[in-house]
Amino acid sequence: MTTYAIGDIQGCYSALTRLLETINFQPKNDQLWLAGDLVNRGEDSLATLRMLKGLGDSVSLVLGNHDLHLIAIARGHTHLRPKDTLAPILHAPDCNDLIDWLRQQPLMIKEKVEQQHWVMTHAGIYPLWKVKQARRYAAEVEAVLQSDGIDQFLAEMYGNQPQRWDEQLTGTDRLRFITNAFTRMRFVGRAGELDMANKTSDSAGGADYQPWFQHPTSLERLNTAKYQFIFGHWAALEGQCPRPHIFALDTGCVWGGQLTALRLEDQKLFQVAAG
Repeated sequence: MTTYAIGDIQGCYSALTRLLETINFQPKNDQLWLAGDLVNRGEDSLATLRMLKGLGDSVSLVLGNHDLHLIAIARGHTHLRPKDTLAPILHAPDCNDLIDWLRQQPLMIKEKVEQQHWVMTHAGIYPLWKVKQARRYAAEVEAVLQSDGIDQFLAEMYGNQPQRWDEQLTGTDRLRFITNAFTRMRFVGRAGELDMANKTSDSAGGADYQPWFQHPTSLERLNTAKYQFIFGHWAALEGQCPRPHIFALDTGCVWGGQLTALRLEDQKLFQVAAG
């Protein structure tokens, strides 16, 4: 069995099918890991979701911010934005089934593959958390998404506050911060505050803000001697992460870049062009 991790698909169905052909993906024998943002902005989010759901147990994925946005729209807590390409899903006869499947997915995967421990999230691991803490916090949001409390959570999910983590956070503030850390984070300040505005590859805040994977606390808390990390979300990085054992897989397919797969067993990359 071979395991492939793929970065942000964002509804780029054509590129996804070509990438699966390139890696000769065999659902009966191989595993597919998806780093979130399955949908939105690309040409066919509906076909993408249907294909991935249809692959059953051969697919493991984490939710990204666009996936949560789709769930929130479908359940009536926000509306389509001008650049969204989600309408075909919302009008599809199997929309409810697709949304119910999506809301059952985790924010974080931690598994052992070929004697190596792998961690996958959409945006990364918040620098003030260790891996075991991150897994526990992810489970809090996952439980709400899969419960009858989902609508209250989605109604209050959007927002940039609080900016930094405190173990004493409760209720909406706690769940929103955890969600933002797993699905929207890029730059983090010295005291652990999230910068939600900067989507470039350079810190607008200078030395006060650093990429989450280069934050001083992250260097201490992320045990890269034990774990390998996969994340997407940050297209401006163009797949480049200067820190060993951390793999950036969003290579901007939806923006005309490439769709990238990482073979976990030997860390070989496979790519196809957008379009």
